[in-house]
Amino acid sequence: MAAQALDPLSKLVTVFGGSGFLGRHVVRALARRGYRIRVAVRRPDLAGHLQPLGRVGQIHAVQANLRFKNSVEAAVQGANAVINLVGIMQETGRQRFDAVQAFGARAVAQATAGAGASLVHVSALGADPKSASLYARTKAAGEEAVFTTVPEAIVFRPSVVFGPEDAFFNRFAALARMLPVIPLVGADSRFQPVFAGDVAEAIARAVDGTVAGGRVYELGGPQVRSLREILDYILKVTGRSRLVLPLSFGLGRAQAAVLETLDKLTFGLMPDEFVLTRDQVTLLRTDNVVSEVAIAEGRTLEGLGIQPEAVEAIVPTYLWRFRERGQFEQTHLA
Repeated sequence: MAAQALDPLSKLVTVFGGSGFLGRHVVRALARRGYRIRVAVRRPDLAGHLQPLGRVGQIHAVQANLRFKNSVEAAVQGANAVINLVGIMQETGRQRFDAVQAFGARAVAQATAGAGASLVHVSALGADPKSASLYARTKAAGEEAVFTTVPEAIVFRPSVVFGPEDAFFNRFAALARMLPVIPLVGADSRFQPVFAGDVAEAIARAVDGTVAGGRVYELGGPQVRSLREILDYILKVTGRSRLVLPLSFGLGRAQAAVLETLDKLTFGLMPDEFVLTRDQVTLLRTDNVVSEVAIAEGRTLEGLGIQPEAVEAIVPTYLWRFRERGQFEQTHLA
């Protein structure tokens, strides 16, 4: 059953993690519909870039930390709908997988239930309680907590998300600019990159009340590609020729162990492009694509009536900055 439809002009939506990469796309989609938006983040002073996405007074940032239930409850108070976008790809300081993706998801769900609001929770493809990856296990634990507390919640599992500020295509393009040889673990692992704007549209439709609740939706783009194919495409777009050195998972874990140690020794000051964890290497053992079951049951972007954007339509519009001459570099992409 679809969530209760909201009248955009009179309803309030709380968005946890709304200042991040995916968050700004979600806030934009909600603002265009006319919703009032409360962006719940750890650092409200760093969320000023969201203000131009809406009308004066439409978007308001408040302080909240998923590790502290009181702040979560305060951020949800009076909201008609709640969206949880918070997630991390690696553990740093007090930001641990269990605290953010399991405990945090439960805290948001409990606060949402207490407020009588609807809930949209963003997880990730690959969430699995039996996974060897702690990231994937805590994502699954978060989903379980959500459905246990709010049975009619809507959960979205996107594949790797791309867009102008992403940490995937931009990361490999940056590595190609800096390194003559690119070591690549999981070269044959398959991904189904999905545009951030399409994920945001699916989330906004869930808030609208046009998406059936109590279900998990798997979101992927129109193409499935191996990691090596993605890297080759990035090199083509940026006009760079680099030697790609495929690594076995054993060597990949060894490389990650060294990089994790260096990151700790430098107190986290190592460039993000070079950071690789053993848990991320473990994740690469499993394909990150939409399941056949989800396709058959219509639990996909297409099933929601959204035609996903292709990588070729979006990625060149922001990777041009990695070309030798930037936007003035003429690169043949046909």
